[in-house]
Amino acid sequence: MLNSRESSPPVDAVSYDVSLLRKLNQLGPRYTSYPTADRFSEDFTSADYLQAVANRRDMGARHALSLYVHIPFCDTICYYCACNKVVTRNLGKAALYLTYLKREISMQSALFQGMNQVEQLHFGGGTPTFLTDVQMTDLLEHLHGSFQFAPDGQGEYSIEVDPRTVTPKRIVTLRRQGFNRLSLGVQDFDPAVQKAVNRIQPEEDTLRIIDAARYAGFRSVSIDLIYGLPKQNVISMAQTLKKVIAAAPDRIAIYSYAHMPHLFKPQRRIADADLPTPEAKIDMLFLCIKRLTDAGYVYIGMDHFAKPDDDLAIAQRQGRLHRNFQGYSTHAEADLVSCGVSAISAVGASYSQNEKTLDAYYQRLDQGTLPIARGVKLSTDDLLRRLIIQRLMCDFELSPASIEIAHPIKFNDYFAAELAQLKLLAADGLLKLDDEWITVTMKGRLLIRNICMVFDRYLALGRSPLRYSKTI
Repeated sequence: MLNSRESSPPVDAVSYDVSLLRKLNQLGPRYTSYPTADRFSEDFTSADYLQAVANRRDMGARHALSLYVHIPFCDTICYYCACNKVVTRNLGKAALYLTYLKREISMQSALFQGMNQVEQLHFGGGTPTFLTDVQMTDLLEHLHGSFQFAPDGQGEYSIEVDPRTVTPKRIVTLRRQGFNRLSLGVQDFDPAVQKAVNRIQPEEDTLRIIDAARYAGFRSVSIDLIYGLPKQNVISMAQTLKKVIAAAPDRIAIYSYAHMPHLFKPQRRIADADLPTPEAKIDMLFLCIKRLTDAGYVYIGMDHFAKPDDDLAIAQRQGRLHRNFQGYSTHAEADLVSCGVSAISAVGASYSQNEKTLDAYYQRLDQGTLPIARGVKLSTDDLLRRLIIQRLMCDFELSPASIEIAHPIKFNDYFAAELAQLKLLAADGLLKLDDEWITVTMKGRLLIRNICMVFDRYLALGRSPLRYSKTI
């Protein structure tokens, strides 16, 4: 790729046109992958995954791996949640799950023998801290016995934590166990909002965990918020932001709540009347952007903010930012190997997803095969469009010449129809087009999903019903 220009728009350039946002606020993918997960097919089997790994080996894979481990258990249900989870207070379920999870880890380790250096590890869920200290230690020992891990100062080893489920002592233990980055689910500090989504989480508990993480020596602390929740408004969001800024996390993710009760049963407990209007939701989004950028955070894009000296902000400035199933990432070249129920891997020119239920996951492993339920092999066109979408999502600019260097095409000819659509978005002020660059404006960053959708061939084909959230 050609060197990115030093032309990031100033944060004070944030502006919006309500009528334009309303017009363009449509259903669309978040592009944590391309093709998106709804395009995966059951025709893709474990044999296809084995071939993808073999292809990487034949190519002399030199890049380090990224590992994702899915712990699906929670002891309570949050009404807004759309994650793949198992709500239970039975710790025996976790013990059984870990038996199978370690079996899958061993199988993956054998496949990547000789190219299994890990520089990134992420524990997600569910609630990973549903596991006891003893269970976590045992699982981590198994991982370290199966893969080679980069030193603590080089690797990025993160875990999602529900502050309601841990003590400061547990945070210190997690650091000693090898985690160096912490992601805290907060969503909102307002008591009325917390009650409406069944997540009562006193502010003091969250701040206590952040303090413990600093004391324990975690390299980075991230906070997750959501806008668009029931009972939420600009005033309550402003109060939450004030408290979050005072806590000074290194990263902040502010996700748009996607109300899709037809897909996620827990959301049926949320009354439509309690949800903010689309206009109020847009006001909350811009409040978040203004308050956080005024506080010195860099607007990475989509829903991510980071301090200027954070690895995410540095990677974006250097053109090394990547996007995967965990959001924005600094490890662009790493194959993603994911273990656990419903987990999605990205190896070479393939995506693969594990079985989504515990019974099916266990059955596959009992049969001695990887628990892969579906996936996709990327075509040359898929790889080309994935590259374009990645660069737009991460850099907010694209050099067609750099694409022509990597792929044997004439950009303007190959994407003639797409460029015609981009001109319409340019007329709305979302991007600028010239002979050398496609540049997304600050206004366009808010609708980057819409811009990337122009390059999504599967949307144009209309192959399946849309199961996406709104782009704003």
